Amino acid sequence: MKAASLPLLLLALLASTSNKKFAASFTPTSIQLARGRDAITVKSTLSTTSSTSSSALRVVDVAQQEQKSQPSTTTTMFVDKTSTHTAVSSYYGTTLQQTSDLKTNACCTSSSPPPLIAKAISNIHPDVLSKYYGCGFCVPDEVEGMTILDLGCGAGRDVYIASQLVGPNGKVIGVDMTEAQLDVARATQPYHAEKFGYDNVEFHLGLIENLDGIASLKDASVDIIISNCVINLCPDKEAVLKSCHRLLKPGGELYFSDVYANRRVPQELKDDEVLWGECLSGALYWNDFQNLAKKCGFKDPRLVEDSRITIENKAVQQKMDEMGYSNLEFYSATYRLFQLDCLEPHCEDYGQAVIYKGTIPRFESGWSLDDHHYMEKGKVFPVCGNTYNMLKETRFEKHFDFIGDWTTHYGIFDGCGTSIPYKSAKEGGGSSATCGGGGCC
Repeated sequence: MKAASLPLLLLALLASTSNKKFAASFTPTSIQLARGRDAITVKSTLSTTSSTSSSALRVVDVAQQEQKSQPSTTTTMFVDKTSTHTAVSSYYGTTLQQTSDLKTNACCTSSSPPPLIAKAISNIHPDVLSKYYGCGFCVPDEVEGMTILDLGCGAGRDVYIASQLVGPNGKVIGVDMTEAQLDVARATQPYHAEKFGYDNVEFHLGLIENLDGIASLKDASVDIIISNCVINLCPDKEAVLKSCHRLLKPGGELYFSDVYANRRVPQELKDDEVLWGECLSGALYWNDFQNLAKKCGFKDPRLVEDSRITIENKAVQQKMDEMGYSNLEFYSATYRLFQLDCLEPHCEDYGQAVIYKGTIPRFESGWSLDDHHYMEKGKVFPVCGNTYNMLKETRFEKHFDFIGDWTTHYGIFDGCGTSIPYKSAKEGGGSSATCGGGGCC
């Protein structure tokens, strides 16, 4: 269920028809669900990069791709009990041939993938690549042998990339709500098994708000959960985060990219189908997200990177201005949330430090945990208690030497602030650009 701008084209079609009842049936929820359909043209993605490299894991723009006509099918895309799902299924399956680009740079990146990811993409079946419509590839480092869950996997492109990274001893699980997309993922599974020399993937139909409905997903069974520009489209974000915390093993992490706002999005914007379809109206206020994450058990959300979202369509910007929301700002951001009960609500100083050994593959000189923890090989790096545990109580432990204990508490770690954390807010000089902290330690 990757980001695409098909809802905008669909709305234009609806606006031109006399069937007002059909047009009125579309809500932000149904738009959210429709976005997972076999879309055609998008710019790829949110600035979703690996937390561990200055040359991030980003993907090449996917633009102006054409989809072959398909026979009309009925899918379980829609949760609202209307007759629109059959009509929309036929529309997306047979009528549409291409769509216009997104009106914002939400979920977009222009950078090319690093060689490792580019090579992995080259091994993927063309049918899967042709049906990729979304937010790039978002996965942390040190994943060999891990079990990864991809929320909103679409036709499986990211699943098959991750499959190569985790290797034959790992496993990748894809969940998506669009049956037609999963048909492609499953149909090409034998091809990828032969290409990779092993088959370590599985796909499930379902809503990411209702992961409890997938019986094979057991508590504490997943090492890493990834997602790209999908959670903001879900009405019940708390249900998603709670399920992620339940499914992750202790020390595991949710590593995902999404869209956030500098303030709470007004209801009238949430009710706007176009803005919802552009990944804006569903955006969480950044501080509400951090509080919600903590409520769901992720006690110290870490920002990996961010970028300012610009509304490049004059009509959309004018609409927001006329509604009185010109100071509402949006950001794409990648977070990592660790499933660690030992974390504290704030960054506390215990006089601890770590030394990076330079042993994470491809990061021999230095490695980044998040946007303000770049650790050079062999250099003593002071850390707060939470960062200490994020490294010591996770898969990263073997790559570090640890200094200090928990004997003496020296107070809050210097630099642990509460202002908007996004560097792009300050660099861009927006209304949210304020001085002060924002990053922990």
